[in-house]
Amino acid sequence: MAQGTGSINSDYKDWEWSDDAGERARLLQSPSVETVPKNSESQGNGLGSTSALGAVFIVVNAALGAGLLNFPAAFSMAGGVAAGIALQMCMLIFIIGGLVILAYCSQASNERTYQEVVWAVCGKVPGVLCEVAIAVYTFGTCIAFLIIIGDQEDKIIAALVKEPEEVGSSRWYTDRKFTISITAFLLILPLSIPKEIGFQKYASSLSVIGTWYVTAVIIIKYIWPDKELVPVEIPTSPSSWTAVFNAMPTICFGFQCHVSSVPVFNSMKQPEVKTWGTVVTAAMVIALFVYTGTGICGFLTFGTGVEQDVLMSYPSNDIPVALARAFIILCVLTSYPILHFCGRAVLEGLWLRYTGITVEEDVVRERRRRLLQTISWFLLTLLLALFIPDIGKVISVIGGLAACFIFVFPGLCLIQAKLSEIQETRAISWWAQVSYGVFMVTLGAFIFGQTTANAIFVDLTA
Repeated sequence: MAQGTGSINSDYKDWEWSDDAGERARLLQSPSVETVPKNSESQGNGLGSTSALGAVFIVVNAALGAGLLNFPAAFSMAGGVAAGIALQMCMLIFIIGGLVILAYCSQASNERTYQEVVWAVCGKVPGVLCEVAIAVYTFGTCIAFLIIIGDQEDKIIAALVKEPEEVGSSRWYTDRKFTISITAFLLILPLSIPKEIGFQKYASSLSVIGTWYVTAVIIIKYIWPDKELVPVEIPTSPSSWTAVFNAMPTICFGFQCHVSSVPVFNSMKQPEVKTWGTVVTAAMVIALFVYTGTGICGFLTFGTGVEQDVLMSYPSNDIPVALARAFIILCVLTSYPILHFCGRAVLEGLWLRYTGITVEEDVVRERRRRLLQTISWFLLTLLLALFIPDIGKVISVIGGLAACFIFVFPGLCLIQAKLSEIQETRAISWWAQVSYGVFMVTLGAFIFGQTTANAIFVDLTA
């Protein structure tokens, strides 16, 4: 993209917030990424520590996660393997484009987190909407994580107590609500309270191992299926053209790594847009193979009967699958505090910007406010997870929000960045980029509106 000679919108300081508060608001960072300080005099002079290859793996790690479990069901909703693959390939073009746009706008605005780029490039209102969207998205993802814990624990307990899954457990200590609650209070809450999260790099490594193991198990189980598995119906085309759109939230949720991509870009030794384009293309292709392999094999194994969480479709006494469930539980246990940390950081930034609290006042009150935020966040997510047992309902909502991060905000940033360029004449490339930005915003708004409306309609008619 051509670099213009204009200045990026800088009215994100319209609220009367102090410089100290602004610096304290810069809390949202990507796990395992250390960026160059914002006040560094030079950008792109090799000050980062991450190589291009390292950036590829960090982006892959940011994209792959618990959303992997929902891809077989997404292929089923899309209407088969061909429709699922075609939908992913089409969306991947815009997913990669959004990541490149964010890097371009980050370089132009000299901002180093997703929400700061939106603030600097698009202004106050889109900036606030972006931060609110990040908070809601991380909140919803935390709910999904707790539901996943409950799903996997149900299967593991069923195998241990050797009770028929259809009958349900008669023991109070194996009740789903109790197991989720005790796991959350004993393991998740203590990890969510600290001000900083020092185990991020270990959690990231564990997540990568768990994700690849789950994928391997699903592929192997398709190649060598269990003898007890009965033939299933495998659709080859969507039931209607609108059915394809029902798979979009899962795909957006799975490939959404845009919020953490800006810190990754700025952590590179040579943060150049062209190099970054190669990095994200390689990363998304790797993620595509993992998601597609899981989606195809899981879907072809269970057909239209596949569960929203594919591991729930396997019998509880299957040892390799039980190990996969244990991996997923460990991944989620360590990922919840990271997502909560990100959401809490955004809320903290909004609070500091709105109130203009000085550093001295903030230091005194920060611990009490952090405890209140953490406990409130934890209890609300736990309560909702206990009464929303279907992870598909949560994915359908937060998947729509993921579309905003992938399409809407990058599209807005591209439009505003190009409009701010001072040019005597508008070249064809300028009009093409603005048109591309408008199309991204329109597409993202459509996906968000369609998936949200569909989720509400399904809930009301259920």
